[in-house]
Amino acid sequence: MIAAKTRPRLHLVITGHVDHGKSTIIGRLLSETGCLPQGKLERIRAYCERNAKPFEYAFLLDALKDEQAQGITIESSRVHFMTAKRDYVIIDAPGHIEFLRNMVTGASQASAALLVIDAKEGMRENSRRHGYILSLLGIRRPAVLINKMDLIGYDEGEFRRVAKDCNSFLKRVGVHPDHVIPVCGLHGDNLAQTSTRMRWYRGPTVLSALDGFAPEASAADQPFRMPVQDVYKFTAEGDTRRIIVGTVESGSLSAGDEVVFSPSGKSSGVRALEDFPRPRRGRVGPGAAAAFTLADQVYVKRGELVSRRDEKSPRVGTRFEASLFWLGREPLKPAKDYVLKIGSARVAARLEKILQVVDASSLAARRGAKSVTCNEAADCLLRTSQAVAFDLTGENVAMGRFVLVDGFEISGGGVIRKALPDAVSWVREKVLRRNLKWQKSFIAQEMRAQRYRQKPALVLITGPRDSKRKEVAKALEAALFDAGRHVYYLGLGSALYGVAADIRDGDNHREDIRRFAEMAHIILDSGLILIVSAAELTQEDFSIIKTAIDEDRIETVWVGRKGVRQAVAAIQERLRARGFLTNRSQG
Repeated sequence: MIAAKTRPRLHLVITGHVDHGKSTIIGRLLSETGCLPQGKLERIRAYCERNAKPFEYAFLLDALKDEQAQGITIESSRVHFMTAKRDYVIIDAPGHIEFLRNMVTGASQASAALLVIDAKEGMRENSRRHGYILSLLGIRRPAVLINKMDLIGYDEGEFRRVAKDCNSFLKRVGVHPDHVIPVCGLHGDNLAQTSTRMRWYRGPTVLSALDGFAPEASAADQPFRMPVQDVYKFTAEGDTRRIIVGTVESGSLSAGDEVVFSPSGKSSGVRALEDFPRPRRGRVGPGAAAAFTLADQVYVKRGELVSRRDEKSPRVGTRFEASLFWLGREPLKPAKDYVLKIGSARVAARLEKILQVVDASSLAARRGAKSVTCNEAADCLLRTSQAVAFDLTGENVAMGRFVLVDGFEISGGGVIRKALPDAVSWVREKVLRRNLKWQKSFIAQEMRAQRYRQKPALVLITGPRDSKRKEVAKALEAALFDAGRHVYYLGLGSALYGVAADIRDGDNHREDIRRFAEMAHIILDSGLILIVSAAELTQEDFSIIKTAIDEDRIETVWVGRKGVRQAVAAIQERLRARGFLTNRSQG
């Protein structure tokens, strides 16, 4: 079956200072190109008559009552618009300084932009901020609309002055507009039709400029990237599929492709692209909601990033250099936990260092800052609590963008400029190579789990050197074995003086722990519950182990001075609560 050809689509943000006429321009374009819902224009006109208000095209966008009362855009409105060439998703972003957060949210979803400037007022402070934000988000070639030309008598000289000022600022932040267009949203000049009032202007109309933007289809030429949104499992009528779902950010995926999940490094082949209730597709590309099953079952979760094995891999790490814009009520500062969101991943993050703070309006930079306050931009180093997958903004804009959440509010956003090494980068590289080379058994892990009535787990029992950790570990092994579980006890020393004997004479504790973790990984792959006793493991030790083994498979127990029997009972209950011990067959 041949799929119907879909029209190309472009996500476009329209931004600028408050009252510079963004919503009016969009409303006018929708009206003049016949893209309004039937009766919408008449309903707005009737509303204005009933309330003794002059009709404004902006009201077509500003649908919320409080927005119409105040005459400003508060939320980022999304409307669909089309020309003969392609479809558009237009995002009307707020211009008021109090709603910069909403503007950032809207702009982060776009790949092209129109920056609207009032011809009489020129570049305002917030106009400059918006230009800087577009630069941070990787939108480097917007079109600039010098609006309200009627207020300056359609004067060419005044237009040139405002355009020069605008271009001068944008050039300093790495933004180079494709066009600077004199327009009048109120009367429709140079929007859909060339204006007779400005015969001195020889450039394109706004519609022509829009159709001249580079197509989003260029994302199809980039490596495949799809953040995992969820994993669906169906059990009715013997359906055992695990379907991985998400939205394709770039590249393409076909049945039979080999995929890699990052940061875990797990891999498998794509068995089929699912598409209910329609027939299965053969291929998915940018913007598509995708769902697929795997040839070899691997356990992945929301937050992983899917790439193709035959293409360039994303970066994986916990530290990176970033440029960001801060909008939080409280300053961004070190030693405070935030939540970083990139793709579908949500991880705890901290500000490690501020390299410089930049005034987004004047572009003045200062070093040695201790915090970043509201409406300031900064170049800084960020550290996440666990590894995330990403691209640099110059490689893939969508997967190079992130937002920071403070409490329950999105308080900042930015782009990743450079990947930095962390304490376990050396381990992560080995683990990724191991996962790519791993030879899978014909016996799937879920088959072992069903047969053994358990899920593989690493039970790390640690505590002070004078604690009864070994006694607890061995007693736990015996209790689980008596209950019919498949379990094995391993003292850390047994591993260190065995597979790590060649480095025993040196001081290479980190390599000791890495080799132990690899042993544990093999044992867990066989479906067993592995119990390990170790004295006073450090945070670095745990980081190495969690890099080599899925954190979801690890249960860490700190043994104090409780009785052995009481500790064993508590650990077993914990293993049941986490689903490692099951009472019936599970797939």
